[in-house]
Amino acid sequence: MKLPELKIGSLIAKIPIIQGGMSVRVSTSTLAVPVAECGGIGTIGGSGIPVEELQEDIRKAKNATKGIIAVNIMYAMRDFYDLVMGSIEAGADMIITGAGFSRDIFKIGKAHNIPIVSIVSSASFAKLAEKLGAAAVVVEAAEAGGHLGTNLSLRELFPTIRKAVSSIPLIAAGGITNGYEMAEMMDKYGADGVQMASRFVLSEECSVSQEFKEAYLKAQQEDIVLVTSPVGLPGRAIKTPFVERMLAQEDITAKVCRYKCLKKCDHKYCISERLLASHGGDLENGLVFSGANTFKMKEILPVREIFDRFVKAAESVYKEQPADRLVTAESGAR
Repeated sequence: MKLPELKIGSLIAKIPIIQGGMSVRVSTSTLAVPVAECGGIGTIGGSGIPVEELQEDIRKAKNATKGIIAVNIMYAMRDFYDLVMGSIEAGADMIITGAGFSRDIFKIGKAHNIPIVSIVSSASFAKLAEKLGAAAVVVEAAEAGGHLGTNLSLRELFPTIRKAVSSIPLIAAGGITNGYEMAEMMDKYGADGVQMASRFVLSEECSVSQEFKEAYLKAQQEDIVLVTSPVGLPGRAIKTPFVERMLAQEDITAKVCRYKCLKKCDHKYCISERLLASHGGDLENGLVFSGANTFKMKEILPVREIFDRFVKAAESVYKEQPADRLVTAESGAR
């Protein structure tokens, strides 16, 4: 059966896939544009870069596609509101935000007629986002890469939020690597679409270094670990030499805070410095965020091929279910 479109506010994505907005400079217009061209929602990672650079990249994307371009901005960023307003000014179609929860962002969305999508990891925050005016909610579970807000798996977490939220789309995120899993989340669990980030790192269009992509390709399941982050949340990453030093409790303290990027930072290390290092290929000193199931993916593909494979697999098994047949929290967990 043909997959349904994903409607968020007045925007309609022909394919119900959101490309996760990975910072710092992992998700740029170079990746977001081909995703949007394929009918999904292309997302620029808006955290950890100057507002002017972000605006330039958004304008570049909007000039290159008529598809949907979102911007993902972490609430934990010191310049969160400047990045949000700069994104709106530059013509972004949608703001996606997580790593903390802003109430004021919904007022901004309403004032500027732009959909706000909240990334949450609990039913209580999902309900609050719905109440305050979120256009959609991304349900991000423990299998996701980067900063994590829960230790519950996607198939445990999603049903609890599906029961709590009914008036806006719910997007499943965390560990989805193929179209069969996408169809499962939509058909069995009632998701309106999926968000994926790690799968798009292993795309030809993702602008990270080849060394960054090789870390993904070589990763075994035991190489994907939880780390502490200066943001104040746990994060999921690949075991690089830097992460090994962290896990061994060696001194990795940043000597100088060059970026002053976070509202609250424990200064154990500079996350911007470490993410930029890996982006440029320095895995000795870099942090490589990754989803839990990255070890399952062993190919670098064009974005178009990723979409074609996902859609073909998903539509081969997808059968839309009536609302009263969606799984409950008890029957859906496994």
